[in-house]
Amino acid sequence: MSDNPLTQALNMDGEERYDYFLDAVGEEREIWILVNADNHFLKIVSEEDGVAYLPVWPSAEFATEYAKGAGDLSPKAISLPDFFRKWVPGLTRDGLEIGVFPGGQGELWITAPEELKGDLQEVLAGPGF
Repeated sequence: MSDNPLTQALNMDGEERYDYFLDAVGEEREIWILVNADNHFLKIVSEEDGVAYLPVWPSAEFATEYAKGAGDLSPKAISLPDFFRKWVPGLTRDGLEIGVFPGGQGELWITAPEELKGDLQEVLAGPGF
């Protein structure tokens, strides 16, 4: 096991990374995406099942790590209020899912925007927040 928290988190399975993401975002109150030089967000279409999704990360470090070698992609923060108010309805309308915390070789947790919003609201309403 590595002492590097980045490596540790990336080696978790999809469900563990999802829980890590919820806790981290609940604390920081922002979600990170990748955008290109034209400020267009990264969208990925899975070759296996054709699902289109917006990849999101709990911090700029994880997004930056994922984007290594991708050229013009850079991390961009979205506040939770903006995410809930603008992004969730927009993604739902566009038929996009959310790929939570991709990276490493583990599987990816893909969820509907409304489900992620509900899970985040649950975390925010829980003890300690």
